[in-house]
Amino acid sequence: MKVLKGVIGESKAYYRQIENEILKRLASLPKGGVKKRRLNKQVYYYLQVRKGRRVIHKYLGKQKPAEIIRQLKERKRLDEELKRVRRSLKSIKRLNK
Repeated sequence: MKVLKGVIGESKAYYRQIENEILKRLASLPKGGVKKRRLNKQVYYYLQVRKGRRVIHKYLGKQKPAEIIRQLKERKRLDEELKRVRRSLKSIKRLNK
């Protein structure tokens, strides 16, 4: 039984470390989504972010913001990974009882 508890403890520490790394990375990535608007045959790009109940639009320029789009995709991938890690931590917590 001690061996099993040791393995569970190591797994918990591992998932906590992964969770902290993901949270640090998420803090440096932008939130929201890119919105394209067409005004007078010109295309403009905005970063659309929700702050409380309001939606804020931040102007990004006329060129497609490839770097921000890449960062938003990375954020989505990390959010999914964080969900998996937290599910694993929840399972470990149940086993530890």
